[in-house]
Amino acid sequence: MKKQPASIFNDAIGPIMRGPSSSHVAASVRIGNLARQLSGKKLKHVVIEFEKQGAIAPTYHTQGTDIGLAAGLLGLKPDDQTMPFSLEKARGENIDIKFKITDFIADHPNTIKIMLADQEGKKIHLKAISVGGGLIEIKKIEEFSLSICGDFYETLLFYSRITSKEAEKIIEQIKKEIKGIAYIDLSENSKQEQGIINLKSSSKLSLSKILWLQKLKNILYIRQLDPVMPVVSVKDCCIPYDTASKMLSYWEKKGGELWELAVLYESSRGKLTQAKIFSMMRKIVNILKVSIEAGLKGTSYQDRILGPQAWLVEKANQENKLIPGGVLNHIISFTMAMMEVKSSMGLIVAAPTAGSCGTVPGAIFGTAQYMNLDDDKIIKAMLAAGIIGVFISEQATFSAEVCGCQAECGAASAMAAAGLVQLIGGNVKQGIDAASIALQNMLGLICDPVANRVEVPCLGRNVMAATNAFAAANMITSGVDVVIPLDETIKTMYDVGVSLPAELRCTGRGGLSTTETALKIMGKMKS
Repeated sequence: MKKQPASIFNDAIGPIMRGPSSSHVAASVRIGNLARQLSGKKLKHVVIEFEKQGAIAPTYHTQGTDIGLAAGLLGLKPDDQTMPFSLEKARGENIDIKFKITDFIADHPNTIKIMLADQEGKKIHLKAISVGGGLIEIKKIEEFSLSICGDFYETLLFYSRITSKEAEKIIEQIKKEIKGIAYIDLSENSKQEQGIINLKSSSKLSLSKILWLQKLKNILYIRQLDPVMPVVSVKDCCIPYDTASKMLSYWEKKGGELWELAVLYESSRGKLTQAKIFSMMRKIVNILKVSIEAGLKGTSYQDRILGPQAWLVEKANQENKLIPGGVLNHIISFTMAMMEVKSSMGLIVAAPTAGSCGTVPGAIFGTAQYMNLDDDKIIKAMLAAGIIGVFISEQATFSAEVCGCQAECGAASAMAAAGLVQLIGGNVKQGIDAASIALQNMLGLICDPVANRVEVPCLGRNVMAATNAFAAANMITSGVDVVIPLDETIKTMYDVGVSLPAELRCTGRGGLSTTETALKIMGKMKS
């Protein structure tokens, strides 16, 4: 089955979460939640493996993969305030969770293997990946290859002693009997005559349908998995565009503002009304407002490098101690505030990732406050940012483990630039071009977190990305030539990213991560 098109809320603006990293925490919660549903019974023992040469192995504790997986196995969501205590809670419920670093074949640097054993001793194995920005995919259950991304209701039929021809006949029976299925995937071992039939649907199959499925030939058991993404996918959705160039062509024929084209896309992708889309984004805007206010007041958390500093910029600005920067100083302090809330396990919105969560709201909210703009304009700006994120997700990645920080802060800067153009009344082409200029300026940016925490140099890079977005928006609005179209810039970002050494892609094995001071900080943080 072809992967579903990106969604503004699934891929670009979200998840709503706690923790330092969306790739590590939010994605792990989602993987753990699906694993828990897959087991179907109360867990007793879980073994989680990370590939020795991958990106998670050196960072799984410091960036929260362990607490995220434990939270998901307990049935928690990425925004649960008890997240930091999930390992202790699992022990309290007599669930033994062990983490191992081992050698195994992994096609993606964020690969996770999980073995779950329930109270009766029944085991099940799966392999999953954290794609970036909280996106996930379960690639294998036992030895069977599947693709479960958490955006459908999944009904898994485990069978044995059935030939390939018999399995195909069963699928035909299912198609005739059950009309609400979007896709049916088959993964089998024809030699051993066993496998999994995976039914994907936009709503949960009823009990009567499950009872009918259980009567099919040699079905061992059935597992139903609820989606973990905010927007559930639908069958045969027809999106109006999946690249910036296609959206530009649409706009040249039919007009509209960038936020309107974003709404058109998201409504086509998920069968959502404009009112629903606005409501979802309004919720996000309200969360971000509270988070920024909390960050400016000052946050605290024991296991982090930096203390509260955003308030220092605000204070110095009010006292006229800074170089006059007008809106820029608001952008700087707002961006820092969001990053500090993230580092204190506060409630944030990954946009597009937790590691770059300060850029988009810092730029848009900082500018909106300075210009005294209302929430509706902020919502529209966030939607404009979201559609640029969709194009990046479709053509590249948000994963620093795959493409370095240019895929996180670079992508966020591009999204923020488009949002700022929308905020000040620019047109669709200007928004697209501002995104391209912003991303061009961030190409080659490495990911090298000090002490494997998402704080240094992440804080400064978010500030750079937000102020870069401001510059890009003003450059394009004033008539500066973009030269390289956004789609080509996105492709270049991906090509540059995958050519970066693994040491410079969020592994803690290169760049600032390995400086003398960074190693001293690492030693202190471990003690």
